[in-house]
Formats: sequence, structure tokens, C-alpha cells
Amino acid sequence: MGELVFVRLRDLGTVYPYGKGELVLKPGDYVIVEHDRGQDYGQVLSCSGACADKNSKEPPKRILRLARESDLKQVEENRLRAKDAFNSCNKKIAEHKLDMKLVQAEYSFDRSKIIFYFTSAGRVDFRNLVKDLAKIFKARIELKQIGVRDEARLFGGFGPCGRELCCAKFLKDFEPVTIKMAKEEGLPLNPPKISGICGRLMCCLSFEYESYKLLSKGLPREGEHVHTPKGKGKVISVNVFKRVVSIQTEEGTIVNLTYK
Repeated sequence: MGELVFVRLRDLGTVYPYGKGELVLKPGDYVIVEHDRGQDYGQVLSCSGACADKNSKEPPKRILRLARESDLKQVEENRLRAKDAFNSCNKKIAEHKLDMKLVQAEYSFDRSKIIFYFTSAGRVDFRNLVKDLAKIFKARIELKQIGVRDEARLFGGFGPCGRELCCAKFLKDFEPVTIKMAKEEGLPLNPPKISGICGRLMCCLSFEYESYKLLSKGLPREGEHVHTPKGKGKVISVNVFKRVVSIQTEEGTIVNLTYK
């Protein structure tokens, strides 16, 4: 079977594996793909080199071609149309008095479908809204409820580290993030210090966690009492990357021990 690449559909869509066929692709390339009973566009995030599963009941969808200049022009036209669709949908939401916040709208490449992204505190019965929108746009309508992390990914931005948000830059999926991961990294358990701009725990805690576990192996924890060549003492700091532990002895002397 052919090699797979990971493509994010449109600007805001989900990441899917696609068969690259004979195409020569690199991350950042825009491509036209087959998807959901039609054609769509997306951007290559990574080229995995993995092959499609021969036992899979459904073969991976295909990348049809690299995006041409005319394709990119149509994508820009779709973005302009999506702004009008966004405004029309907002008016209809107000008419129906629905408790939802519209976040973004986008067209599929062939304009056969419009996707509206929204946030809401609970479930929303938007069936009548969908009927109205289908009459207006003469296209298939999809309303997709998203969370605050998805919203941050849609709009992008920069994290406390000063770099572009991981969710917007390269993450394919949102992995569970727990307070235990922050503890493993020795971070202060202060919500503003360990939260991203979405208000949730920072995504980087998740993919850094395994590295910290590996590097921390065999090291004592801060506050632990250990024996040193200069007597018994208490661990006051741990440098995981250098594997150096600072220990205060019972006499008040600071001893730095390096662990292999």
C-alpha cells in the first residue's frame, strides 16, 4: 500500500492520514484531496513514511494533486464567502434565540458544504437553524460544537513561552493533560502559571511528560531526605536535565550531587 501523509483539512478542520500515491510532498504543501463525497483542500503537516494498513476495511482517501495557483485562488474566494456566511448564520442564531457563540465558518473546496464552528455551555437543538441555512446557501450545512482548546487552535496565537501555540502549529490531536504532569516537571501548581491562553492546562505538559519521567529516573525528589558524603541532608532543588541535586545537610551546608 502507498505511504501516508497527515493533512489538516481546510484551515480549521481535523487532521487525517491520506495516501500520497506517487506525489512528492513536504510539510507545508497545500493539496487537493478527496473527502466526504467531494473535493476539499488541506495542508500537509507531516510525512510519516508509514504505509496504509492492508487489513483496514476502508483504504485511505487519496490526495488528488498539489494545489495549483487556480486552486489557491478559489480557496481565497471561499474564505471571503465564509465571512458572509458567518454573518448570515449569526443573524439566524439571534432569530432562533439559541444559546451558542459562533466562532468561525468555512467552505469546503468545491463549495458543496459549509461548516460552522460554535461553542456553547450545553447541548443546542439547532435543527431549525440548519434548515434555514440550507435554504439560504443551497449547500450541505454542518454545525460543529467545539471546546475552548479548539477555539484557541482556530484563532492561533503565542503561548507563555513566546512561541506559536502547539495546538495551532503541529498537534494532530488533543491528548489528556493532568496536574500530575505539572508535578512531574516540578512546576508551581498555580493555574495561571501552567495554563495556556485557552484557560486549560498547557498542551506541552502532555508531550514533555515521558521525557521528564525518563530523565527523572533515579533522582530523589525535592523535600526528600538522603545521605551524602557530608552526612544526612534534605533535597532542596533538582535539576532534571543536568541530573544535579542540591542538598542541605543537617549542619546547614549545601552539597551538590551529580547522578549518572
